[in-house]
Amino acid sequence: MKLLLVLLLFIPLTMSAQTPSVAEAEKFMEQAEARLREISLKLNRAQWVQSNFITYDTEALAADANEENTAVTTELVEQAKRFAGLKLPPDLARKFMLLKLSLTAPAPRDPALRREMTEIAASLEGDYGRGKYCRKPEDCLDVTAIDRIMATSRDPQELLDVWTGWHKVGVPMRDRYVRFVELSNQGAKELGFKDTGALWRSNYDMPPDAFAADLERLWQQVRPLYLSLHTFVRSRLVQQYGPQTVPPNGPIPAHLLGNIWAQQWGDVYPILGVKEDSPSVDVTALLKAKNLDAKGMVKYGEGFFTSLGYDPLPQTFWERSLFTKPADRDVVCHASAWDLDGQDDLRIKMCIQVRGSDFVVIHHELGHNFYQRAYKHQPFLFQNGANDGFHEAIGDAIALAITPEYLHKVGLLEKVPAGNNDVPELLKQALDRVAFLPFGLMIDQWRWKVFSGEVTPANYNKAWWDLRLKYQGVAPPTPRSEADFDPGAKYHVAGNVPYMRYFLAHILEFQFYRSLCRASGYSGPLHRCTFYGSKEAGAKFNKMLEMGQSKPWPDALEAATGERQIDGAALLEYFAPLKKWLDEQNKGQKEGW
Repeated sequence: MKLLLVLLLFIPLTMSAQTPSVAEAEKFMEQAEARLREISLKLNRAQWVQSNFITYDTEALAADANEENTAVTTELVEQAKRFAGLKLPPDLARKFMLLKLSLTAPAPRDPALRREMTEIAASLEGDYGRGKYCRKPEDCLDVTAIDRIMATSRDPQELLDVWTGWHKVGVPMRDRYVRFVELSNQGAKELGFKDTGALWRSNYDMPPDAFAADLERLWQQVRPLYLSLHTFVRSRLVQQYGPQTVPPNGPIPAHLLGNIWAQQWGDVYPILGVKEDSPSVDVTALLKAKNLDAKGMVKYGEGFFTSLGYDPLPQTFWERSLFTKPADRDVVCHASAWDLDGQDDLRIKMCIQVRGSDFVVIHHELGHNFYQRAYKHQPFLFQNGANDGFHEAIGDAIALAITPEYLHKVGLLEKVPAGNNDVPELLKQALDRVAFLPFGLMIDQWRWKVFSGEVTPANYNKAWWDLRLKYQGVAPPTPRSEADFDPGAKYHVAGNVPYMRYFLAHILEFQFYRSLCRASGYSGPLHRCTFYGSKEAGAKFNKMLEMGQSKPWPDALEAATGERQIDGAALLEYFAPLKKWLDEQNKGQKEGW
């Protein structure tokens, strides 16, 4: 009996020492994808419940599911090393590469450390979702309420108060975040990466250093437009608040730009003093005039996609999504799109308010859902965007087509304004899309430095504001120290969501938009185009969407645009009339800070 046991133990060891075959690699991957699909559904359901019912127990359940997902994926990556060096068919080789890169938060193989890390991750996201600033015991503001104040108040003291109050949400996270970084880096190193940031940068079908260099190329391409916008907005804020509050030649105080994080500036448009030759299209007023509720707004978003030839969303989308903030519990209000089962269980989670900005966000989130459904026929590891920037850019390209012509076509706007001055509308777009670019770039610049150890816990907050100054020309309105942890006041840091995707998306969306406009037959000024109703544009776009991540992203980009390089030229073409106008307004002003 003992001899038989020894022989049984010896046989697999002998077999594993042999060079594996392509057939074995295919069998391994088939089983791996089946297992990953199974645990992905379990994780998605647990995270959905945690986001929509924030309690101690749901955090624990989400941590359990995340731990299992991380453990299984880590083990599969370890087992896949057996096939390293084996010449594989391109599709199979790509699956092995994507498997290795699939963890946003790689965890140590040690079960106790892995458990610790997943619990920290769940607690950080829970802290953010529960976050409130209480001006008085009976006056507690969540992020949605603070967002409304930041968007509408013109009282610098009130803005300073709520800005400072919200940023306290990050303070308790600091020590746990330090530990999270340590554990994630350990996991990344065990997978063969220098650190977690290097793993993230490896997800773009090019070497990590080449990707970082390409980002710098893109930033330098669009930076002159941002500087022109920054200079103009700063001069108008000086007029509004005075030079004692806004330094005429310095960075803009972060609390005065209409947004908690100063990432988008659209809500300060009314105080910029721009003359319009026709009444401005107030989308919020149009929505309210139609007496629309949250679900009604989402119906318009769905209608844009169906006008391009896509099928309507499944009935379960309307039954299972979260459209408004419940009155009886805490939820993570940060808007997100969900694909729970890799097939048809599509949902959005969003605390929708009846306003123009949310109308745009709805189109953005639905872009994720229609992309997810387009690639549902792909194998599990190919069920993703060509790169993460593509996923974010899909809905934004649609949102660019929310023009007065589109609003008129769908019955929200009685008639298209007759004025020829496009500058006001272009400025509104730039305040959201161009103003965002340096913010989108610096979030992960900070995290990459944190993961690499270049930024240490001793200077987390200083490094954060140094980068915001360098890229955005924005400064904190009140002295900050290492007792603060301002990165934690941004959801994507607390939730460990890579952010470079948003920078890429804000450039890619214009490439996609220009291509869709051309496919629809449009030939006028780019910024006036809407391709609503164009089946030709929809068919061209779908060629890219259905590819998922099955090919390197340049192949997907070429399918949609005919171009193989992410490029800011379409963005610059779109905003060319605005750039000319801004430079005229800025004559005599110092550019930069």
